[in-house]
Amino acid sequence: MTSDAAPALEPGRQIHTLDELSPEQVQDVLDLLAAADRADGMHAVSEQGRLYLRHGRREGIRHFLLTVGHQLYGYAQLEDTDPVEAPAAELVVHPSHRGRGHGRALGSALLAASGKRLRVWAHGGKSAARHLAQVLGLTLFRELRQLRRPLAPLDIPEPVLPEGVTVRTFVPGQDDTAWLAVNAAAFAHHPEQGSLTQRDLDDRMAEPWFDPKGFFLAEKEGRLIGFHWTKVHAEEQLGEVYVVGILPDAQGGGLGKALTAIGLRHLAAQTLPTAMLYVDADNTAAVTVYERLGFATHEVDLMYRTES
Repeated sequence: MTSDAAPALEPGRQIHTLDELSPEQVQDVLDLLAAADRADGMHAVSEQGRLYLRHGRREGIRHFLLTVGHQLYGYAQLEDTDPVEAPAAELVVHPSHRGRGHGRALGSALLAASGKRLRVWAHGGKSAARHLAQVLGLTLFRELRQLRRPLAPLDIPEPVLPEGVTVRTFVPGQDDTAWLAVNAAAFAHHPEQGSLTQRDLDDRMAEPWFDPKGFFLAEKEGRLIGFHWTKVHAEEQLGEVYVVGILPDAQGGGLGKALTAIGLRHLAAQTLPTAMLYVDADNTAAVTVYERLGFATHEVDLMYRTES
């Protein structure tokens, strides 16, 4: 969420709510996001939101286009796919058109569309976004940290796998079902990661950054028990600990630490200068592991929600 909270009315402003965008509308939104990214130094909409934007109609996903005349000034996305949690949203206003109440207008539209049950991301936790959340009556309830560390020198211990565990790389089409099952079990209580479907996996495998050689699977007695999926952000020259997951009954034996080290060595071998990852601030065990591996907080994303 990057925007403004000023209530001023913009003549000719309209908000169009759509279940699917045309290719032209998608490109207009991508152009707006690129402008906001350059101005803010970070992505205003998450990777998942961009996938929803670019890969066609998805059940439970709505797009909000704020226009003045025929020009796109703002964009919001509402995801209502969780059977328990309130719908989640992201919103952004073009940096050239902030300070005119567009963020508040989008936020009000999201509140109305969600029946005033809403969660909203504020990427980077900037002061304007925090103020907008306050104006909309939202309260802070989740903090997601982005951690980073240099990859050179990679001063971490050699990975030591638990007895009987072997590691290989992911084979698209062969490992999909088993990986989805392990991911769901490992992240059963995670609000986003644990609900990934085959289509979500397919969308990611269709992305230019996907490389199965950086997707490591841990097996024991022929059973998949954990994984470390890495990602390379080529433009930013960043390697990412994209997601590390371990089956509940395989946790506690050092497998997560070993898989993380294997992935970091893979990223370092590609001469990337820096590694990053995301972790919830209240996941103290994971934060401790990553800090011991040399990671430190780089920036923070905040999520706000309605009280009801």
